[in-house]
Amino acid sequence: MQEDKLYWFAVYTKPRWEKKVAKLLDEKGIINYCPLNKIIKQWSDRKKVVLEPVFKSYVFVKIEDEKKWELKKVNGILNFVFWLGKPAIIKETEINVIKKFLNDFSAIEVVEDKLEINTPVRIKQGLLMNYQGQIIEVKGSKVMVRLQSMGLLLQASFDKTNLEVVNLINAYNK
Repeated sequence: MQEDKLYWFAVYTKPRWEKKVAKLLDEKGIINYCPLNKIIKQWSDRKKVVLEPVFKSYVFVKIEDEKKWELKKVNGILNFVFWLGKPAIIKETEINVIKKFLNDFSAIEVVEDKLEINTPVRIKQGLLMNYQGQIIEVKGSKVMVRLQSMGLLLQASFDKTNLEVVNLINAYNK
């Protein structure tokens, strides 16, 4: 098998089957990656370090494009992650970024990008720090936010990293 004909794919697994699927793929000699995170679990009588999957219900698999459909025969694999109607091919560089990130940091949490139209947000830094507004447009890494201040409607464009989603309960209590 030539290394350059292999592609990374993401597969959905049954809930809480990520490590089992990775083990089954290992037994079949299929290259896979199930990113794990060390978590300290607290029970009433003890603490224990456990390895939990970073991406719930996902395992990354490196396989030839022609053989990818054989993966659906593996117990625990439900389907591929699709992009534009085809199983999504993941770049090797993206897998390496995940590996490096997990190597450099601990207690990783995957958070969905919740910046959608009409989401209430707060500006984290800069001239308008702590002002709250509502998202009216999202384009790439930039977000257009409507700021209602002094009875005027102001629109400003911000980098996504400079915004945080506001809890609706807290937003109305201010």
